[in-house]
Amino acid sequence: MSNIDWAVLLLTLLGIVGYGVYKSRGTRSMDAYLLGGQSMPWYTVCLSVMATQASAITFLSAPGLAYSSGMSFVQFYFGLPLAMIVLCVTFVPIFHRLKVYTAYEYLEQRFDFKTRALTAFLFLIQRGLSTGITIYAPAIILSTILNINVTYTTLFMGGLVIFYTVFGGTKAVSYTQLLQMTIIFCGLFAAGVMVVHLLPESVGFGKAISIAGKMGRTNAIDFDFSWTNPYNVWSGIIGGFFLQLSYFGTDQSQVGRYLTGSSVGQSRLGLLMNGLVKIPMQFLILLIGVLVFTFYQYNKAPLFFNSYELSKLEKSEHKAELAQIQNKYDQLFENKKLEVEKLDAALAKDDQTLIDQQRTSVKQYDEDGKAIREELTTLMKKNDANASTNDTNYIFLSFVTEYLPKGLIGLLIAIIFLASMGSTASALNSLASTTVVDIYKRLINKTGNDGQYVNASRWATILWGVVCIIMALFTSKIGNLIEAVNILGSFIYGTILGVFLVAFYLKRVKSKAVFYAAILAEIIVCILGFNEVVAYLWLNVIGCLAVVIIAYILQKLMKKNTAEVTAGV
Repeated sequence: MSNIDWAVLLLTLLGIVGYGVYKSRGTRSMDAYLLGGQSMPWYTVCLSVMATQASAITFLSAPGLAYSSGMSFVQFYFGLPLAMIVLCVTFVPIFHRLKVYTAYEYLEQRFDFKTRALTAFLFLIQRGLSTGITIYAPAIILSTILNINVTYTTLFMGGLVIFYTVFGGTKAVSYTQLLQMTIIFCGLFAAGVMVVHLLPESVGFGKAISIAGKMGRTNAIDFDFSWTNPYNVWSGIIGGFFLQLSYFGTDQSQVGRYLTGSSVGQSRLGLLMNGLVKIPMQFLILLIGVLVFTFYQYNKAPLFFNSYELSKLEKSEHKAELAQIQNKYDQLFENKKLEVEKLDAALAKDDQTLIDQQRTSVKQYDEDGKAIREELTTLMKKNDANASTNDTNYIFLSFVTEYLPKGLIGLLIAIIFLASMGSTASALNSLASTTVVDIYKRLINKTGNDGQYVNASRWATILWGVVCIIMALFTSKIGNLIEAVNILGSFIYGTILGVFLVAFYLKRVKSKAVFYAAILAEIIVCILGFNEVVAYLWLNVIGCLAVVIIAYILQKLMKKNTAEVTAGV
């Protein structure tokens, strides 16, 4: 990066961190530290909720996912608007009325402590692992820019986020996320415009989409039902609804965001606006990835997008073999580019026969390119068994640093940093609040004052920050980050949602029945998930329904046994 880019990056980051810490100065009470004094207007709630969900993973991995496999991932969000409506009708007024710090406090009032502890424990596991992934995402950027090992940049990013979360609390997170999302929207719009601008003069926006479509990258809607296809309309609406309902209704990282609303109405409006804006926003992020795909049909893409891993191979004893692979790749691109230009001409003539012929030809070159990349990754593993051979998370970053103008590069990288800091800070804040409110305050120090609990929250933030950094160091092996986060969540979200639905709607089901139902449901979900029996979005549906059905049956059996014992006596 240029000096201008470094200046833009550093000034943006330092300005945001300083602003958040300044706005939250004087935070001394639990209410202010964990709930921001419940003083936030709806637009701050909306942007804070969006920023928590839209981490650096979104802006790094989503374009790479669209580049690699198309826009089908947008269907993942189809259940979101419906989930927001259900949340506004049920969860939001209950949480506000009860004046809770965490969602799990309600479960002790409805059931007992062990049910509250179980759901809090499941949340802590899931969110702790996921937060490690969100820390890893911006560390990728620094490692690419500086061409150093990602371990060092992971430690730096984790430490930076811990600092401003510890000193600012929820109010710092919410205030900074308002600025972050504003900068993010502007930066993404600029990136999209620049991609189109960099295409050949004969290829405008419409033709760029057409070319990508002929290559199978604009497959945003799929009505074919399949239990094993993770992205179609049915898995998105049904499975996505259950996942989003659990995420926004029971995950403290989100509940903590909309509990900062100054009233039930402000929290509701913030969530509804999030439901309306999120799908178009995600569509546009994926669309940028599609445009980058078209751009690389006319401009040679890197042989491997992770420059650090490639540089290790260039310095190894296998550099001669790498040179041969690079030569084959260069020749393949020149031949492919000629076929893409012919496809361009066929589209201009609207000659369907010629279009089909050229599409088949270009797709074959795509397959040949994948074979060359497989040859490369085999060589990388031969050189270093621990080498990271999945580079989809580096695709958009590589394009940004290579082709965008000075200043804009620094801004876009700052955007990805800001997104990571916002979502990671929210997650650390939620982990700390759950640890302090549901464990420390409930079991260890029941009669402490606000100052003690705030200090405990700060120490819990540091503790979870260290745990998440350790998790981040093992993240390089898991493939596309945005899919990894949602797959991980799907193993747990359905079970937690089922417990809450039983609490809300099955008033005759008692604590013992729901506790054992949750354990059995989690076992079922893990068996199905690890064996890949169904696509991961369906795990949310199965986990939720399993808790509800098993809890109902167990309660009936327990009631029957109690009646028989009473009759026998």
